[in-house]
Amino acid sequence: MTEHDHPTRRKELHQGYRDLAQAIPDQMKGFGELHRSAVADGALPRTSKELMAVAIAICMRCEDCITLHMHDAIRAGATPEMVHEAIGVALLMGGGPSSTYATRALEAFDQFST
Repeated sequence: MTEHDHPTRRKELHQGYRDLAQAIPDQMKGFGELHRSAVADGALPRTSKELMAVAIAICMRCEDCITLHMHDAIRAGATPEMVHEAIGVALLMGGGPSSTYATRALEAFDQFST
């Protein structure tokens, strides 16, 4: 499997978000508030919400989303077993095409866990 450098890509994405915030501050402020409120602890803990985002990212075939949300899922306390189960749900919902992106999710987990 070709290895992607998820930690470096995460830094690049955050720089891109800073650039966007300069160009369209109101929209990025609103998006940031939506993001924070959507993943905040509530009836579902942050860990579950980040794992949901990982599974959705796999189904939507968004490698950058996998990178960002896998990092945040680990930071929120996701265990390897939790990540594996979330990937399994993504495969159920996304089928064969999601299996290729599931490899990226596992790769990102390994890189951010070391």
